[in-house]
Amino acid sequence: MDAQHGNETAPAALPQAAHPTAMALQTPMPAPICLIENSPAGGLQVNREALAQLQAGSQPVVVVAIVGLYRTGKSYLMNQLASRRTGFSLGSTIQSHTKGIWMWCVPHPRRPGHTLVLLDTEGLGDVEKGDAKNDTWIFALAVLLSSTLVYNSLGMIDQRAMEQLHYVTELTEHIQAKAVPGASPAAGEDGAQFVRFFPAFVWAVRDFTLQLRLDGRDITADEYLEHALRLKPGSGQVAQTYNLPRLCLRHFFPTRKCFVFEQPAHREYLHRLEELHDDQLNPGFREQVARFCAHIWATAQTKALPGGHVVTGKLLGDLVVTYVDAVRSGAVPCLESAVLVLAQVENSAAVEAAMACYSAALGPELALPTETLPELLALHAQAEREALRVFMARAFKDDTRQFQSELMRRLEEQKEELCQRNERASLEHCQAALAEVSRDLDACIRDGFYVVPGGYQRFLGDRQEMVERYRQMPGKGIKADAALQDFLTSREPMAQAILHADEALTETEKEVEAQRARADAMEREQELLQQEQAEVQQKLEEQRRSHEEHVRQLEETLQREQKALLEELDRTMAQKLQEQEALLCEGFRKESARMGEELRQLREESAAVSQPSWISAALALLGDVASLMLPCLMGKVMGWGTQLLGRFL
Repeated sequence: MDAQHGNETAPAALPQAAHPTAMALQTPMPAPICLIENSPAGGLQVNREALAQLQAGSQPVVVVAIVGLYRTGKSYLMNQLASRRTGFSLGSTIQSHTKGIWMWCVPHPRRPGHTLVLLDTEGLGDVEKGDAKNDTWIFALAVLLSSTLVYNSLGMIDQRAMEQLHYVTELTEHIQAKAVPGASPAAGEDGAQFVRFFPAFVWAVRDFTLQLRLDGRDITADEYLEHALRLKPGSGQVAQTYNLPRLCLRHFFPTRKCFVFEQPAHREYLHRLEELHDDQLNPGFREQVARFCAHIWATAQTKALPGGHVVTGKLLGDLVVTYVDAVRSGAVPCLESAVLVLAQVENSAAVEAAMACYSAALGPELALPTETLPELLALHAQAEREALRVFMARAFKDDTRQFQSELMRRLEEQKEELCQRNERASLEHCQAALAEVSRDLDACIRDGFYVVPGGYQRFLGDRQEMVERYRQMPGKGIKADAALQDFLTSREPMAQAILHADEALTETEKEVEAQRARADAMEREQELLQQEQAEVQQKLEEQRRSHEEHVRQLEETLQREQKALLEELDRTMAQKLQEQEALLCEGFRKESARMGEELRQLREESAAVSQPSWISAALALLGDVASLMLPCLMGKVMGWGTQLLGRFL
């Protein structure tokens, strides 16, 4: 770090380094780890160990990245944001210490349940590396991955500082907002979409020795930055070169903040900066760092995808892999394509998570059989509601409803499988109960107890007593009547044999008894048919309820997404309108008119999103899926009906 304040006297000898301050956080990641490294063979690659640590986190992430020329003290600021004195390597020579992009995940000091992900990047312009293309990709990846981007520079914001920030002018060549087949990265958009996706921008000016005064009045650091970003009139090459980085910063990063820092300590001790006590740092520097950290902690937003979907550690890791793979393949990282790739992966995982939730909600020890079908369907409905909530919370960009349709299909299959399990459990229970209550009756039949005059009436009485005992037994489930009917039907030949052997009955009386037996059997079949028809109706009602639940939760999700998207568009339009007015005031009518065209397009998009059809079209699509599923159930109904009618033939 360049030394300033050469007229200061050296302080006394330094004591031993103190422990981290009381603000130090207990972090799950004890030290930074390289996330994206420069491979020996050339090019960038993802460190799989770091990726695994990042993706182990399920909390929303606030991602702060710092970029800037090498040996400008970037790592010190990142350690301060972690509330730690040491962590990211500071180094003490003219050599750059940070290589690639290093990551440190710490609990967010102001937002419980959030992780603060700090990304310290390799210094730009390292003469030993001499690879400008690699520098550009490091800068582009920091922009893509962060929700707040800190640019760290030395001295002042002048033309030289702007020229050193030439990477921002190359973003349209290295980042694509929309997937446009066959188009160059900047074609059709010229970075106009970047403002919606790019991070907030903070310029940290280190070793600042100037007075913050302009035209005889005191100004803030923010006013200093905005003054430095004013454009130069004219259309010549000099004006264009001067204006290009300023225009890019103003267009791409409408949310801007500036902090200036004096030199932290006497030049003699700058190489031991991380060992200094607070009281050995210049008071002004301590105050400036405290304000910087407080601002970042308070204002850095949770990383979100276009449309407002919150990014977790898992999703951020997927983004890292997607962008680095694009760079390695020679392609241009595309924001829209990356989101779509992530959506495919995350939505598949959302379906699996929902199904796991469904199984957990039913419980491994689900007590089957249930006494009635509505009781079973109520258990399914509650588990389905919880599963659907899990899916809706995690899924995003499911515009074709492909994944919700898949979830709907699998839940329907699970319901059918649950019903079958319930029927099997009921049938097994009923068969065991019938075997128990029919034991005495079977013994009497084997012993010939009923093969005597008047034996048929005695048999009917004992059989009815057995039926009553069976009906009084609890826990038989929904197959109680069907199992009884099958049992009686299987024993009907024996009953007919007893009837024909009863010498107390005339042939006419035997025929009357046989007709009565057939009538009783027919009545039981009719009752069973009515019961099973009622169950079919209950399943149809359950399917309608299920569809209504899917529609209700989808509508609530779409309303939240619509609100978030409109707020995003409103913020973007407000920022562009402010920039348009500033350009007009500075006399740049052409640039102002171009900004006006961007505003017109944004207003059209906002109007389209505001329409009721934005939600109703998605709901109709889900309805189409449900209508395709309903005939499947109706086919089962027809099959049941044919099976039941066959009993009468």
